[in-house]
Amino acid sequence: MVAKITLQEFPPMTLAFFRFALASLFLAPFFLAQTKKSLPAGRQVKLDKKDLPRLIAVGILIVTLNIAFFLEGMRRTTAINASVLSLTTPILSVWFGWWFLKEKIFFVNILGVILGLLGALIIIGLPQLLTGNYSPQETLGNVLIVLASISWVVGGIIAKPILNKYPTMIVTAIVFMVGTLTFFIPASSEYIQNPAWVNHLTILGILGLAYMTLLSSISAYFLYEWGLSKTSFYKSNLFQYIEPFIAGTLAVSILGEKISSTFLVGSLLIAASAILGTLAKLKTRHHHHKAHRV
Repeated sequence: MVAKITLQEFPPMTLAFFRFALASLFLAPFFLAQTKKSLPAGRQVKLDKKDLPRLIAVGILIVTLNIAFFLEGMRRTTAINASVLSLTTPILSVWFGWWFLKEKIFFVNILGVILGLLGALIIIGLPQLLTGNYSPQETLGNVLIVLASISWVVGGIIAKPILNKYPTMIVTAIVFMVGTLTFFIPASSEYIQNPAWVNHLTILGILGLAYMTLLSSISAYFLYEWGLSKTSFYKSNLFQYIEPFIAGTLAVSILGEKISSTFLVGSLLIAASAILGTLAKLKTRHHHHKAHRV
């Protein structure tokens, strides 16, 4: 929702560049402190050159492509649609985590995923898509949001073994540097095409950039990668089911977007999916119930 407002003042790739450039500057002292050669043995973090291609790939996927798709999609669709479509992230995480990382999933988790997907389809308005009564611009935005989720999940799959080898701060700093470098050229192109956008920048836009830098970038990425290093891949993403409720409330109160009865029905299904996707599995393990593995 903050991105939706901030995009009214910043070109999308320029916003992404400043967001990760500022975040990289903030993390640079911590990165340098942990990689100093003068540190005692055991405290210094040494980067293996063989891991650099994987780290760069993670940066391109979870920063460059994810943010580029998300911001371009956010320009074209509503904040509520974008938040709901982001639910494809935990849905894909269950299947990708099982297929690529050999993580355990249970039938109850699959049921939760199905309910979450059904809730998302109801909120988006699948009947309208089937009857052809839809907006091409909004549909394109929705597709871009889904592509953002796919790039995030693939990046998380690649990052999982890296996070078992290096501290979270090191990985976060490197992927932010990759994002900064890859966004520089498209951001420069936007400035060449329209240098006058700077003249319309207000304190609201600056605050939005600060929020996205400190909270949506540094805190969110660091905590996600830290959580990913401590728990399973699918579980680290399932908590994103909470987002539509927060985004829906803010979108109505601030952006004036409408919430229909179908949105409420879909939200109930998503709430059920969150319980089945996370708490049910934890309870099953706690009581040592026998569960079906698929």
